[in-house]
Amino acid sequence: MKIYIRNMACESCKVFVREALEELDIPLVKLELGEIETKEDVSDDEKRELNNKIKKVGLELLEKKQGVLIEKIRKVMIDYVYNSEEKPNIKFSALLSEELNNSYTYLANFFSEVEATTIEQYIIALKIERIKELIIFGEHTFSEIAYMLHYSSVAHLSAQFKKATGLTPSHFKALKEKRRITIQNI
Repeated sequence: MKIYIRNMACESCKVFVREALEELDIPLVKLELGEIETKEDVSDDEKRELNNKIKKVGLELLEKKQGVLIEKIRKVMIDYVYNSEEKPNIKFSALLSEELNNSYTYLANFFSEVEATTIEQYIIALKIERIKELIIFGEHTFSEIAYMLHYSSVAHLSAQFKKATGLTPSHFKALKEKRRITIQNI
């Protein structure tokens, strides 16, 4: 049985869901972002208990078909931003259409209608958060980050980052360094 979960965006979400399933003795076949597959059907009571457990960390089971499609769209976007360091050979719109076997126009209109934002704006927000993480970790140069996140150049990354945050990536990095120095001096 497949069960879909809203707001799963990272590995720690997967760990939490796995632990909740184990506590409820629900045998797991596969666990991915936004989706779990169980060996057996899960009763409504078990679903309710699972939902109560995962709500503690901001996750939620999806029942309605439209919610499932939104989560599938989100999953493709998150995977694109967080897990595809090589530049894809196709545009994101073609990738999304291919992954979900639907026209991009339909998916984009549906997503905008339900989420009150566009797919493009959502991807930009994901990228900005990922850029912040990568800057904070300090393991990559701005050029490497631009390449990892499919920007055409560091200038393009910087312009989009500044438009979204009001800061340049360099200034954001300097603030992080300044904060670290201040904390170490305490």
